Amino acid sequence: MNLVVPTPSPSSSLATPNGTTRPQVRIVIVGHVDHGKSTLVGRLLHETGSLPDGKLEMLKEVSARRGMPFEWSFLLDALQTERDQGITIDTTQISFRTHSRDVVLIDAPGHAEFLRNMITGASQADAAVLIIDALEGVRDQTRRHGYLLHLLGIKQVAVVVNKMDRVEFSEARFTEINDEISAHLIELGVTPTAVIPISARDGDGVAERTQNIAWYKGPTVVEALDALTPARPLDELPLRLPVQAIYKFDDRRIVAGRIESGQLKAGDEIVIMPAGKIAKIKTVEGWPVTPVSGPQSAGRSVGITLDRELFIERGDVIAHTDAAPRDTRRIQARIFWLHHQPLSVGANILVRLGTRETRANVVAIEKAVDPGELASVAAKSIARNHVGEITIALLHPVAADPYLDNPRTGRLVIEVDGRIAGGGLVMKIEGGQRGTVDIVPVESALRPEDRAARYRHNGAVLWFTGLPGAGKSTLAVALERRLFNRGGSPILLDGDTLRAGLNGDLGFSPKDRSENIRRLAEVATHLARNGHIAIVAAVSPSLEDRAAARRIADTLFREIYVATPAEICESRDPKGHYAKARAGTLKGFTGIGNDYQPPAASELTIDTATRPVAEAIDEIELMLAKSGVLIEDLVDLAANI
Repeated sequence: MNLVVPTPSPSSSLATPNGTTRPQVRIVIVGHVDHGKSTLVGRLLHETGSLPDGKLEMLKEVSARRGMPFEWSFLLDALQTERDQGITIDTTQISFRTHSRDVVLIDAPGHAEFLRNMITGASQADAAVLIIDALEGVRDQTRRHGYLLHLLGIKQVAVVVNKMDRVEFSEARFTEINDEISAHLIELGVTPTAVIPISARDGDGVAERTQNIAWYKGPTVVEALDALTPARPLDELPLRLPVQAIYKFDDRRIVAGRIESGQLKAGDEIVIMPAGKIAKIKTVEGWPVTPVSGPQSAGRSVGITLDRELFIERGDVIAHTDAAPRDTRRIQARIFWLHHQPLSVGANILVRLGTRETRANVVAIEKAVDPGELASVAAKSIARNHVGEITIALLHPVAADPYLDNPRTGRLVIEVDGRIAGGGLVMKIEGGQRGTVDIVPVESALRPEDRAARYRHNGAVLWFTGLPGAGKSTLAVALERRLFNRGGSPILLDGDTLRAGLNGDLGFSPKDRSENIRRLAEVATHLARNGHIAIVAAVSPSLEDRAAARRIADTLFREIYVATPAEICESRDPKGHYAKARAGTLKGFTGIGNDYQPPAASELTIDTATRPVAEAIDEIELMLAKSGVLIEDLVDLAANI
């Protein structure tokens, strides 16, 4: 929930001098449930003159009508669920002004069950306000919150000791809490910017020092917020544009995402990581006016077009060639674990870095820490609500930065069974290189239309899929001969043949099968973009793997499902010939018949048990003509068929 309050009027004591540029600081306010976070935020809005006209009177009237005393927290508890339960369950962002700062205050939940939401709030902050109940003192949850702020890299923490009225504004009690929390934070490497005694309900210490705290000589809460240092502007960091989606409009292929840091403009040379592919930005697209001129800065959602066709997918990171992120399959991270099951060495998890998602394995746990006890021990697992430093091996390469280099691309989230199970910071990247910028694609001297004029066809990837023995290779070989005889340039890429060479290092695990398909798709797409018809014959049992191949080939892809029944396939050898299969012929494909996932919507479906090969090839040719691959009059082709 976002609450943007009005700018104070020029007559306000907090008005901004005209012509000045005001820095913005994002502050998360955290603390144990019922320690008074929402009350403090409501009081801050009042003390800074940031409440809409009549808002305070309206809430007091509503409270009186309900027969309940007015509470400052009512300003934020907009959700009925929160009022009923008396706890904040979501993050609320409030914008207001102090003397010298534009403040975005993030009210994060303090209840143990809502630590996930707190991580979301704290991960956006430059600084923090940690609130403590003067009567209850420093609790285990307070220590956890302090450690979590450290975990998320927040170095500026102002501590507020609230409800001093409950301890009769005792200086001795305040000193006791001050000493305990300061020692805790300093041990974490965080020196408190201030420790402030207040009564948020009555206003003591919020914007002024009252007689009740006459013994206190430090800053008020408002003064402490004014003293916080904003983070380095994101515009000044290197360009990072995580790809969210690729859209097609007319003949444009638009790569869309939000600029997390840095700036970009048309004409910039960029690198797409982790693949290291280089291109130039042709145009920057926007809405409703497009193209957009001038530099676009961090925080803007943009679309870009490139000067060449490259395979780009969600999760890639676009950067300038002279300051690219690292590509890696192995990272070290400091995480806060939230799942009820401990995280153990060998665990299979889903890791999210920006818009990239990939499966991963925990290969090492360096240490585990109970934030309540601050006891660091070597361990093989990390318990719920504990912190640990781990090494993660990623299934697919990612582009990332250490958190200290770029906080926008140096944070990660871990999912287990579809739920957020933890989050933290990228501390170190192993084995990656900063920007593989020595990869410079060289375009062919021949244009696609030059080849089309000679071959009488456009480039395409024809992907034959089906069970072993379905007849894929038989059809692929026959189609290759037919197209060649017509003067075309077909090239057969048989899955088994490539496994004997290019893919000879791969086995038959799900991971290796996926990589086998990826390599086939990359080779086939390269051939198709150069005007050839790449004919791929591969079982490719996984829907997900074939979908990945389609994404690589994009509009060049045509899927042909050889839907021959399993009982027919079993009577043939793996290449589809009508001979009884010998024992062991299907080695490497054990169980694949049970695992095969048929296409839901292929360009063409053929059953070789019900039609001759020549007739099937005729049907494939007709499909190619109708879909614009063959440059031939459809009437003539149909007549020939």
